[in-house]
Amino acid sequence: MNKPILTNVAALFLCIGVSACASVPDAHKMLAQAEEESSPPIVMNAKGPLTAAQSQNLLVKRGASTALLQHLAIEQTLAKAPLVAGNSAHVLHDGKQTFRAMFAAIRGAHRYIYLEYFILEDIKSDGVKLSSLLIKKRREGVTINMIYDSFGSSSTPPSFFDHLKKNRISVLQFNPLNPLMARNGYSPNSRDHRKILIVDGSTAIVGGVNLSTTYQSSPGKSSGPPGLSAAYWRDTDLELKGPIVAQLEKLFLNHWINQDGPLLHRKKPLPEENYSRGTEIIRAVGSTPDKVIPVYYATLLSAIRHAQQRIWLNSAYFVPTDEQMDDLTDAAKRGVDVRILVPDVSDSTMAVMVQHSHYEDLLEAGVKIYESHNEILHSKTVVIDSVWSVIGSSNFDYRSVVFNDEVDTIVVGRATARELEETFEKDTAKARQIDLREWDRRPFAQKLHEKIEPFWTYVLQSYL
Repeated sequence: MNKPILTNVAALFLCIGVSACASVPDAHKMLAQAEEESSPPIVMNAKGPLTAAQSQNLLVKRGASTALLQHLAIEQTLAKAPLVAGNSAHVLHDGKQTFRAMFAAIRGAHRYIYLEYFILEDIKSDGVKLSSLLIKKRREGVTINMIYDSFGSSSTPPSFFDHLKKNRISVLQFNPLNPLMARNGYSPNSRDHRKILIVDGSTAIVGGVNLSTTYQSSPGKSSGPPGLSAAYWRDTDLELKGPIVAQLEKLFLNHWINQDGPLLHRKKPLPEENYSRGTEIIRAVGSTPDKVIPVYYATLLSAIRHAQQRIWLNSAYFVPTDEQMDDLTDAAKRGVDVRILVPDVSDSTMAVMVQHSHYEDLLEAGVKIYESHNEILHSKTVVIDSVWSVIGSSNFDYRSVVFNDEVDTIVVGRATARELEETFEKDTAKARQIDLREWDRRPFAQKLHEKIEPFWTYVLQSYL
């Protein structure tokens, strides 16, 4: 959800009809079954899987407790995606950093570039247009394939994509809005909310940053509403190097095939000796509404339930399910330090009202709530027990659970967790902490309005 998109009224009403009929799945049975079926977590490196004993020793060295090992076993059963060692991870803290890292990776491409984005526009970084750079690399012989969500990118001029196609860049729409282009099993409300850049099989950038011009703003220039597009949009991405990139590449290729993309003339990735020799252990989780329970949703619930010390999370759109609310409040009641950083202003007014409707229950349970200001907070990060971290595209909201294809990267280790915690502490130091007694003094009419109207209005309007 980056900005209101109003260009296709018919599609919007169709999405609303589908939204009203959908319901959040019950994850309790799935988690119980996964726990019964779980086995000790296995870590892979570039050469293959380690033994159970080697995996446990490595995870313990990275800071995993007994409780975290139990969660990782459940996560392994749920995700059916490996924990991969030997990676480097670099946190990118806003659009400017992310775009520079993206453009640098693209400039360094020798074989191929894959892009998959909810919003894909002709962004600029340091005065250079994305289209110009991609066309330059294509003329150098680099194969380029991109997927964009037809709804998220419906404001992007068609001439942008036409220009790329004329220069032999393969461009694919995800779930076209035009019903005449519909595929079997097509649902107009199922959207590709992922943000992935892959270069040569060795470098990937993932997270919450769209290829949107809204991220070209800089800190200190936020104007707030009105004029959200001119505000400073704050988001987080992760630059990865190492064997985990192959797992992210599989997610892209699966989408390409499932969306009936043209035959890919694939080039081989870089040889193993050119991979990063980093120390991070990472799992790439691709969620899709095709599954009974979205994988990341169930994984996050399990992680929250196994937390022992702290749960610190950023949420651009805090519209939790009942299970997410129950698990967060239960964690706080058992003594876990639960902190939530949310925006005080958003491109979705209803999302802010929904998050307000939950404050009382959260605060009474002992959850600490902070509201950022002078920016549009769009980050989606979680840190649990200073070891288990997530940076991805999934919001803490209804749509990410029910409708969206998402990608989230789970990092097991203290280095990334420490960096995210330090950023979180800096952000909360500048934010306003919500006080329960002050919150209770709000006018009764405002409380009633937040309790009754916003949730379903948000659901019906949550066309990303």
